[in-house]
Amino acid sequence: MSRSPLWLAALFTATLSLGTDEFVIAGVLNDVAADLAVTPGAAGQLVTGFALAFALGAPVLAVWLGRYPRRLVLSGGLAIFVLANIGCAVASDLTMLLALRIVAGLSAAAVSTTAFAAAAEGAPEGRQGAYLSVVTAGLTVALFTGVPVGSWISGVWGWRSTFALIAVVAALAAIVVLWTLPRLEGAAPSTLDEKLAPLRRPAVLRMVAVIFLCGTGGLMFYTYLGPIAMHTLGTDTSLPVLFLIIGLVGVVSALLGGRLTDSQGPRRARLIVLAGHAIALAIVATLIFTGAPVWLFGAAVALWSVFAWALNPPMQASTIAAAPAAPMTAVSLNISGLYLGTAVAGAVGGFALDHLGAPGVVVIGTIALAGAWMIAAPAIELRTTDRNDRQPITH
Repeated sequence: MSRSPLWLAALFTATLSLGTDEFVIAGVLNDVAADLAVTPGAAGQLVTGFALAFALGAPVLAVWLGRYPRRLVLSGGLAIFVLANIGCAVASDLTMLLALRIVAGLSAAAVSTTAFAAAAEGAPEGRQGAYLSVVTAGLTVALFTGVPVGSWISGVWGWRSTFALIAVVAALAAIVVLWTLPRLEGAAPSTLDEKLAPLRRPAVLRMVAVIFLCGTGGLMFYTYLGPIAMHTLGTDTSLPVLFLIIGLVGVVSALLGGRLTDSQGPRRARLIVLAGHAIALAIVATLIFTGAPVWLFGAAVALWSVFAWALNPPMQASTIAAAPAAPMTAVSLNISGLYLGTAVAGAVGGFALDHLGAPGVVVIGTIALAGAWMIAAPAIELRTTDRNDRQPITH
């Protein structure tokens, strides 16, 4: 089997394009709304359509496509993703754009789940974790690099050019995958019920609920940062700088989240990060109500970024601890919960923006994050399977 890192780099590039496509709307929201003559809240449903299709499609497509060769699924899924984004670049109205975003979300769900499987199966012995982390990094790095770059390109050449660039990057990834990916046959057929078995564990259900509320609260603010900045600062000219701040802080905070999890344990780490996330967003809400200069608003956004992007390591570790016998399935449910939260963030945030204004978006987001902390607070208690030594283990 080939051990060339080229195919792994292609998987990273593929997931980078998927993540960028999901969140780039945050950086072009005002431009899309103005060009299509709709409200920013209505344009925000482009996030909802993509994320909802991803969240609901991922487990179903994993069962349906899991039996086919990885190269076939990845190249085919990326091809559909490319065509959907080319369509987005030329869409004439919001309805057409929303339909194409749903297609892109479904294809992204198929590609991402298969990319994780291919990374694990194609990795050399003892390197599965490292290979999986590279694929995961693609989705994460999109928030730090893909979205700011997409926002900048939109400002220079228009929002349609952003979707064209995503299509080009995904097409290159598809070509390299088709050319270099080792021959990996599909897995034995399994049912959706088997795939979702960890969801019947109360502890897993609790962690999925937490990540769902985090996606709802935190990404509601991120998705509508453009209109929020316009309301608070009177202009959105600083938006690329704000996204750059989020990206730069996010790179560091993601690493700090891992360090915090290792040093403090999953439970304490998740509670520290969740508390900071809610408090930081509450500070942003206060500045929106009272007004703030650009530098102070930027500092508050940076503080929010520290906790927002540090969340993934402790939540993934907590979810794995809740289902140690099926860690990959548990993590996939965690990701679905995050994307479902993102979909709700787009829908509820859009309604709030149109009816309550920018302050309502941030207040609702803060309440969601406070609820996430309350659900996450109880420890995850597991017991050893040895009847003579049933010691509780908490996470």
